[in-house]
Amino acid sequence: MPAPETATLSGRRIALRPLAEAVADRYFQQFPDDLKRYGEPARAWEIHDTSHCLYWAILDAEGLANLGHEIGWLTTVLRSRQFPLEHLARNLELAADVAEERLSESGRAIGSRLRTSAAQVRHS
Repeated sequence: MPAPETATLSGRRIALRPLAEAVADRYFQQFPDDLKRYGEPARAWEIHDTSHCLYWAILDAEGLANLGHEIGWLTTVLRSRQFPLEHLARNLELAADVAEERLSESGRAIGSRLRTSAAQVRHS
């Protein structure tokens, strides 16, 4: 499934790709070995999956989805692929940071949801 490009939060259209790219920059600063381990597609997959996580968090804030359920599913998929779940948890925290920095007041609600999901991943 292609990554979502936009989401609507409190009536405001949010471009997801720039947010996901900012998260990817921070992620690969912390986990540069993932670029070596997963090769050329690593950045594209990082942006793809992070776009979905941001989208789900916004839908959750709007009462249209359950972020915990979606992250639970993603955790299962990544675990089966032997992806380090600590990296997923950290990615969610980085996404929370970016959302809080770039989405002003509404970013706090998104950030809080993403941080809760990071804790969920760590306890799964």
